[in-house]
Amino acid sequence: MKQKIHREFILVALTTILLTTVVVTAVFYSFFKKEVMEELSTCAEVLSSTGVFEGANETDAEQISARLGLEPVRISLINADGTVLYDGNVNIGGLDNHGNRPEVQQALTEGVGQSVRRSDTMGQSAFYYALRLDDGMVLRVAKETSSIWRLFASALPVVTAAAILIFIFCFGLSARATKSLMKPIEELSNHLDEYEEIPVYKEMLPFVKTIQKQHEDIMKNARMRQEFTANVSHELKTPLTSISGYAELIEHHMASPEDVPRFAGEIHHNATRLLNMINDIIKLSELDATEDSTRPMDRVPLYVLAENCVDMLQLHAEKHQVTLDMEGEPCNILGNKEMIEETLYNLCDNAIRYNNPGGTVHVTVRPQGDKVLLKVADTGIGIPKEHQKRIFERFYRVDKSRSKATGGTGLGLAIVKHIVTQHGAELNLESEPGKGTTITILFENAEKSVTM
Repeated sequence: MKQKIHREFILVALTTILLTTVVVTAVFYSFFKKEVMEELSTCAEVLSSTGVFEGANETDAEQISARLGLEPVRISLINADGTVLYDGNVNIGGLDNHGNRPEVQQALTEGVGQSVRRSDTMGQSAFYYALRLDDGMVLRVAKETSSIWRLFASALPVVTAAAILIFIFCFGLSARATKSLMKPIEELSNHLDEYEEIPVYKEMLPFVKTIQKQHEDIMKNARMRQEFTANVSHELKTPLTSISGYAELIEHHMASPEDVPRFAGEIHHNATRLLNMINDIIKLSELDATEDSTRPMDRVPLYVLAENCVDMLQLHAEKHQVTLDMEGEPCNILGNKEMIEETLYNLCDNAIRYNNPGGTVHVTVRPQGDKVLLKVADTGIGIPKEHQKRIFERFYRVDKSRSKATGGTGLGLAIVKHIVTQHGAELNLESEPGKGTTITILFENAEKSVTM
């Protein structure tokens, strides 16, 4: 990257030098052309004022031209019909009519004319200035451009040397600027965790903060994945060890006939727990995989889904000696049906598992302003204040012994939090040990969204 930036700087320097040279040359040529034309104008005015071409012969004109020091200047006298009467550089016998020459035509109509063009007679470019005399003839003076290009050629070494020196200077500045530009970036790449101690220019601060935030997010995700992998390994190992142990006892006839049903029950219990855990891990993986994608959001009848969930878990609640009921009114939300069903099941299942015999779980669904409220309240064991912030973490359990006894995986509330976040909903938890837990979620009201 450093070499690429350096090359770009050098290219800019070369382009600047080239354009500057072209512009300076064009400006110099423009000023030089102006000077030449003014010189030719003065020369023509002087010749005109002498009256040498009014009735003078060719020898007189040559003598006066030499006396005035005008040898480098080509002098021509042209009749109004374009016939060349005198030319100081060539024999007029072989000249064609000059009436079509631009400077002659302009002089005949406007009094004076000028042009820069290639001379068919001399075979090279020249500056021309023409002046109409009082008798109607045209006095034309010209200067060959070969003398002008000699001036450019004489200045070329100086210009080339100056361009080389400027390039060397720009090359050094480019190397210094590239080094200065890349230094904080290189230091950041090697010491990203210490970015606050690395001096950077203020224009780079937003970039540094963005990179640092991304780095922190990557490190955080890496730690979470590492912890998740370790937790999964640990959580899977426990039921598998139990299943393996009980199965080995039965296999080697080390269990009495009376113990076999109990061991089989433990195997079934741990296998079920293991299957539930694997299903929850798969669900979380699917949620992680689609976290940045846009899921289709449809009109979801929350009250109907909650009613179905309550009916489905009635036997489960009765098994735990818990009363499960609900209240509310029909209302729709914007969401994903499968995700909402998963949320309802996990909230109600958790409320039943961590409840007390004779306890209750009450589900409420109703509109609340521009939102729709889902509330699941239980009279269970409750959650201590110090655990409430971490209760939605993966595999986090307040009472690990009770969680394993009831078959909980420790992933239910993590799934709920994930789904709520993807729906842009608001999640709130209120709990007190020994009195129960209330979880409320505010979803987007589908009716209000359509109206808006």
